[in-house]
Amino acid sequence: MPSALALFAHPDDIEFVAAGTLLLLQEKGWDLHYMNLCTGNGGSVEMDGPTTSRTRLAEAQEAARRLDATFYPPISDDLELVYSPALLRKVAAVVREARPSIVLTHSPADYMEDHQNAQRLACTAAFAHAIQNFVTDPPRPSFLHDVTVYHAMPHGLCDPLRKRIHAGAYVNTTRVHARKREALAAHVSQKNWLDVSQGMDSYLVSMDEASQRVGRLSGRFEHAEGWRRHLHLGFSAREIDPLKDALGEDCLINEAYEAWLELA
Repeated sequence: MPSALALFAHPDDIEFVAAGTLLLLQEKGWDLHYMNLCTGNGGSVEMDGPTTSRTRLAEAQEAARRLDATFYPPISDDLELVYSPALLRKVAAVVREARPSIVLTHSPADYMEDHQNAQRLACTAAFAHAIQNFVTDPPRPSFLHDVTVYHAMPHGLCDPLRKRIHAGAYVNTTRVHARKREALAAHVSQKNWLDVSQGMDSYLVSMDEASQRVGRLSGRFEHAEGWRRHLHLGFSAREIDPLKDALGEDCLINEAYEAWLELA
């Protein structure tokens, strides 16, 4: 059974931008794996850090259960996720346990450092999947099959300098949107936090609006998630697109974006 691994920063990040794609892969027989690298301890105006961490761990575990995904525990507190050998060895161990053909992660340029460092760790951990002399923590054997990394759309659909980001592919999440919403609803503690800290009237409504916005950009789908495919060199033997191969008509390639890549 092929597997897909979501490596994101905080509890609820997966549900906001990647859970629909995961559910569609699951429909095609893929095994799902789910990891938030950070505890989410900063995400409350009501609880102290340790209490917030415990609460958000339970919520993330419930969200993974609702997605029927294998759960891996976090490895860092919020704003302390750095690109370091110690953390890289931990993420690489998860990659080797999950043995994914697809890795989903954050945009390389996003509005906060935890997101950017999470994707850096995810990319290098995926790159190291076949390097047997790179020792993981805990030690796990390397594997040789191709791995393809896909980057989600950044928060606000722009980079930290406000440059608009366009997806290379749009995944039609319309028919699984209700299940995606159900998984996000497991993160109960985040309603007040996001209302206060980021002006979101409701985290569920905000996710609805974000997926509809990406859907409009696709020109075809009501709800969508957008992805950009990482360069294959070092990850796979050739340039492949397993997400498109798996999802077929539910994965719309942005031909204008692909043509722009050829010109760049």
